[in-house]
Amino acid sequence: MAPRKSVAHTRKVQLEVCIGKEAQPVGQLAFVKDGNREYSVFTYSAGWLSHPARFAVSPDLALAPGYQVCKPPGKEDLRFFFALADTEPDAWGRRVISRAHAKARKNDPMLKALTELDYLCAVDDFSRIGALRLRNDAGAFLRTMAQGLPATAPLLELEQMVAASRAVECSQESLQDLRYLLGKGTSLGGMRPKCTVLDDDGTLALGKFPSVQDERSVTRGEVLALRLARRAGINAAKARVVMVKETPVAVISRFDRNVDQGRIAYLSAASLLQASRTQEHAYTEVVDAMRVACVEVKADARQLWRRLVFNHLITNVDDHLQNLGFLHVGNGLWRLAPAFDLNPFPDKDRESKTWLSEDTGPSPPSTPCLKKPTTFTWQSSRLLRYCLRFLQPWTVGALWQRVPKLA
Repeated sequence: MAPRKSVAHTRKVQLEVCIGKEAQPVGQLAFVKDGNREYSVFTYSAGWLSHPARFAVSPDLALAPGYQVCKPPGKEDLRFFFALADTEPDAWGRRVISRAHAKARKNDPMLKALTELDYLCAVDDFSRIGALRLRNDAGAFLRTMAQGLPATAPLLELEQMVAASRAVECSQESLQDLRYLLGKGTSLGGMRPKCTVLDDDGTLALGKFPSVQDERSVTRGEVLALRLARRAGINAAKARVVMVKETPVAVISRFDRNVDQGRIAYLSAASLLQASRTQEHAYTEVVDAMRVACVEVKADARQLWRRLVFNHLITNVDDHLQNLGFLHVGNGLWRLAPAFDLNPFPDKDRESKTWLSEDTGPSPPSTPCLKKPTTFTWQSSRLLRYCLRFLQPWTVGALWQRVPKLA
């Protein structure tokens, strides 16, 4: 008898995409799982297409009626349009979500495997990066805690966050730990433990914790690098160290909310370029995209150059395009977001994740960048004066001498 063919079951979930604090409807998102294939379909609402503040919410979503499809060519490619993918949880958030799901499946073996939609919807609505929001057919924003309370906790709970995160890192987490951490993840960052927190003034911030694998004070090093960047004329996120008993936690202010806690649309540089997360790209490509998308191209290009030189001098080799972002300022135009995720790696070679230009490769950018000042709207003489005045004294060695003093 011939073997029976397995029947692929198709699952389709429809969500409404809204924008901003006011939750203005933008369109409909359909997620489709057809066997092992996952993809999404989006269509703008007629109300958004006629709205005076309308703009293309993602570079790969033309501001036009009709269905637009995002089908990933490979397993590593995105299932969602770029701006929506930017709001998915980072590697640490995914780790927490997958651990919680694994424990749940032990009690209920009938639970299906996680999909990319499950990860996207597991982010707390209150703290989701940028301005895009997801609402189900029951009218609830995703993810919303019971009783409508946000999952974001105040700084008073940092001790509990640190303890629960450490338990996950050591594979000793309880179900209570995972339930506590769910929804507190963020889209900004990577594998390092972190949570979204409410700062003392009620604004959103990231709480970044030491890892059990750290051999140096990484959290203090990041805060020092961000402070130093501001002194060097770089628009960087505000940061400070908060001590939780003897544990230094980096508290870094979020920049995608305004003074009234209104939501500001956000795009990563990878999304601006419509680039695969696995592709290698160059800062010169980002500048080319900024000429079309940004309202202050000259100022932002100079900021970008300062950052790439700064990254080189402090040996921040994790300068991939997900660690560079843009904020919407209106009329479909963007500005370079404050610098974040500046981490010195004194034990690594100075090879950038993002190349200076398409012909330089990941080589140290110090010499090539001096040959390309006009790309970033600098004159050679001004560029050299900037290097000498602000950056040359700050070697990695000098940087790390100050780390133990930071509190």
